[in-house]
Amino acid sequence: MAYDFDLFVIGAGSGGVRCARIAAGHGARVAVAESRHWGGTCVNLGCVPKKLMVQASEYGDLADDSHGFGWDTARGHHDWAALIAAKDREIARLNGIYVSMLEKTGVTLFTGAARFEDAHTLLIGPGPLDPEAPGRRVTAERIVIATGSTPDLPDIEGIGYAISSDQAFHLETRPRHVCIVGGGYIGIEFSGIFQGLGSSVDLVYRQDLPLRGFDQDMRAGIRDAIESRGIRQHAGRSPTAIAPRAEGGYVVHLDDGGRIGADCVFFATGRRPKIDGLGLEHTAVRTTSGGRIVVDATGETDAPGIYAIGDVTNRDNLTPVAIAEGHTLADRLFGAGHPRDWSLATTPKAVFFSPPLATVGLTEEEAARDGAVDIYLARFTPMRHTLSGRARRTIMKLVVDQHSQKVVGAHMIGDDAPEMMQGLAIAVTAGLSKHDFDRTVGIHPTSAEEFVTMRTRTRVTERQTD
Repeated sequence: MAYDFDLFVIGAGSGGVRCARIAAGHGARVAVAESRHWGGTCVNLGCVPKKLMVQASEYGDLADDSHGFGWDTARGHHDWAALIAAKDREIARLNGIYVSMLEKTGVTLFTGAARFEDAHTLLIGPGPLDPEAPGRRVTAERIVIATGSTPDLPDIEGIGYAISSDQAFHLETRPRHVCIVGGGYIGIEFSGIFQGLGSSVDLVYRQDLPLRGFDQDMRAGIRDAIESRGIRQHAGRSPTAIAPRAEGGYVVHLDDGGRIGADCVFFATGRRPKIDGLGLEHTAVRTTSGGRIVVDATGETDAPGIYAIGDVTNRDNLTPVAIAEGHTLADRLFGAGHPRDWSLATTPKAVFFSPPLATVGLTEEEAARDGAVDIYLARFTPMRHTLSGRARRTIMKLVVDQHSQKVVGAHMIGDDAPEMMQGLAIAVTAGLSKHDFDRTVGIHPTSAEEFVTMRTRTRVTERQTD
């Protein structure tokens, strides 16, 4: 049969937009439907506004630190409303850029919610972005689901009093006292944002250390950094209920009997795929018990011709990964079978706390499953803080496979760690050896030079067995 489009993408987030643009560049007839935000979670309710707010939270510390260098700078008063307004203006600008990029490549845009009627037919109807959108039925030979994820809050008593990251970006006023639940990226980053802007913060997480899945030395280092910021940590705890207080605000009840009073309760306990209302029951698309769409190595679902990319799948849920998946899929389908070669196994990651954490490759624990590893570890006070007097430590670590001497992991907590790690990701992806690091001349004086001057092995970790 003749279809309206060669490719239809549901969702205009980072992955969906990249997939649509590349496919259109290959000559395909492409359409995109977006029901809520052009640019998706990353641009509107994730990476971009979060980074702007992290940057805002650091200026107070910079004012304090300047005293050690002879300045009489004063912190002043932070205007929360002005920050939110400036952030919103930048997001609106980026929304326009995403729309412009798609239009310039010839992609047809639909504002509305898309729903499957069958494996090749979609009904585009009203959505939050356009409640008055008229219903329209379209067909496509191939369909990509790129609808992303949404915050997932636990089913506990009083959960309706809590907010998620979606609401945190639009609070009218900054709360004086925030209780944040969750020890992952979002919980750690927002604890730093609120504390840096003047709020009192309690951070609750159920593990002994924050950032489950990261290298143990980095997890311990972030715990110490959180403590040095004056954020109260409640490790190994879980909330059981939230209740309003007579004097205003809320009290969070913990499983150890403890209580935390706060003006705002913020849950950052995970995200779930946005698949509600997609009409997947009219297709052969299969999902996990957690609602993630199951795909094969090519991104195709159990329904031939239907694909899924990004946070809606059971893969690594990071914006650059969604972009890579979208680009690869478009190349595979319409680029004469020559997709770009991406190294997803060495995807670098960053947690934008102050100081930030960044990592690429294997943790010490992961690397030791394949054999003995050499560990090189450095801890020091960075030059800036020898004068500022701030109690801030930089931690840098290399994980080296003992047999091949390849650097299989690099990890860092410290100023500019994410900027450095992007370059180190090239080295780890290329499979460079410790000798290659050792023969590289450093830039002095920088923290980065420590990665090429760690000559003395800190320890050996023998092969680990489960």
